[in-house]
Amino acid sequence: MISGPQFPLPANETEVSFRPGTAAAAELSKALEQREVVDIPTVIGGKRYYSNDTVEVRAPHDTQRVLARIHRPTESQIGEAIKSSASVAKEWASLTHASRATILHRAADIVATRSRMRINAATMLGQSKTIDQAEPDSACELIDFLRFNAYNAQRVYAEQPMSVPTAVNRADWRPLEGFVYAASPFNFTAIGANLTTAPAVMGNTVLWKPSEKSALANWIFYEALEEAGLPPGVINFVPGDAELTTRVALSSPDLAGIHFTGSSAVFQSLWKGVASKVDSFRTIPRLVGETGGKDFVLAHPSANASEIAIALIRGAFEYQGQKCSAASRAYIPRSLWTAVSQEMRDRLAQLKVGDVAQFDTFMGAVISQASHQKLSRVLAAAREDASVKIVSGGKTWSEPGYFVEPTVLEVSDPKHALMKEELFGPVLSVFVYDDANWEETLQLIDSTSPYALTGSIFCTDRFALHRAEQVLINAAGNLYLNDKPTGAMIGQQPFGGGRASGTNDKAGSYLNLLRWASPRVVKETYLPPRDWQFGA
Repeated sequence: MISGPQFPLPANETEVSFRPGTAAAAELSKALEQREVVDIPTVIGGKRYYSNDTVEVRAPHDTQRVLARIHRPTESQIGEAIKSSASVAKEWASLTHASRATILHRAADIVATRSRMRINAATMLGQSKTIDQAEPDSACELIDFLRFNAYNAQRVYAEQPMSVPTAVNRADWRPLEGFVYAASPFNFTAIGANLTTAPAVMGNTVLWKPSEKSALANWIFYEALEEAGLPPGVINFVPGDAELTTRVALSSPDLAGIHFTGSSAVFQSLWKGVASKVDSFRTIPRLVGETGGKDFVLAHPSANASEIAIALIRGAFEYQGQKCSAASRAYIPRSLWTAVSQEMRDRLAQLKVGDVAQFDTFMGAVISQASHQKLSRVLAAAREDASVKIVSGGKTWSEPGYFVEPTVLEVSDPKHALMKEELFGPVLSVFVYDDANWEETLQLIDSTSPYALTGSIFCTDRFALHRAEQVLINAAGNLYLNDKPTGAMIGQQPFGGGRASGTNDKAGSYLNLLRWASPRVVKETYLPPRDWQFGA
């Protein structure tokens, strides 16, 4: 049960304007110009550890620029982090919800004010995001996760069973018995905040392995948590080698849960790893994952061509298509394709690809050399494929960073690999269907890709729209009608998908928090019977 202060329903954090000439733009520019190389330590039980095993963090759009050095933990130090979690677990769990939630609120206010420019700049430089993509992520969504998780946790605690005249019943919402392993991705700074603080606000201790690519921004957030009063050992920061850290975490009998965002292949390997030794854990671990997507945009002949074109450009190419929700396959009716494709070509020719520190840049670089090489191979193969037509883009270059031009490909085969496989880059594949084949196209969308994360439908024919929602009921965990398939807001569109896209536990909502609690139901009878016979 919940006791103490009640936190009000928060409002979504308002984006700061960085228009040229504003004080915010000047402050951000100053932060972007900072050239100090940050040493990022491992933190165990509040103590910082620096090692000789370091990895450099470089700006993907300017690979000569070193931003930080990650001091990776040893295998034994990862084990010590798990022990540190155990040493503080009971004391952390015994705190009231209000005490834990207050830390989240303090951290949110720190990020919202004095750390805002620094964490935005780190996200822009380390993850090659424009300010139009960084501010909604590393500031607004991160802040929203903290405030909404604090609010939604009290909703969970307030959920209690019915009592009767002869007995009182209650639910004790306990944390899991052990630690939660949180592995966060490169693409959203905010996700690291949620993967760690969602279990923590429910009383769990957390082992946090951030992505190397987002480690600088994640470290700034971790410092905000420390400043906000997070007790040592509650969330241990271990920026280690992914394979090593995972192996140590899965070797511990105290592993109680995994909170993951990343590729479907990695999450499936985690699931297999847990399953292979499930009898060795103190409790069966909870696995919560939000993974990949091959997200669709479907246009009906009744839709507006300009609205479709804008949604495709923004949905497919914002942040270089490196969102799990990014539009990567589209189905456009033949009657609209000429207008849609022409508008896309015209507008894409105006978009600037380059240095994210320049406020008129629309797209930065893809995250790594490996991603750049993969996308370059895909586009080279597309140029040689008779069933593929390059509508726009198709170029890549590697100086001064890992750049890929926003690319639109028209495929004649709706079952082409380009319509099935996640590429995680600025590549949109389009299949043009005959207007009369609406029903067949619905079936095609549902059956082509193994993923089911996001999708959008552009349609003003209400009967056709209703039919599409019915057929595509399991094709997306987040469905957008007459809007792009990206940009979910905490509190408005709880996020997650099914099939190969994860466990659909809806980040940012109370549904996710339920996974980090283990309820005990207690019945207390006022007057126990003293006779064994019924009716006595």
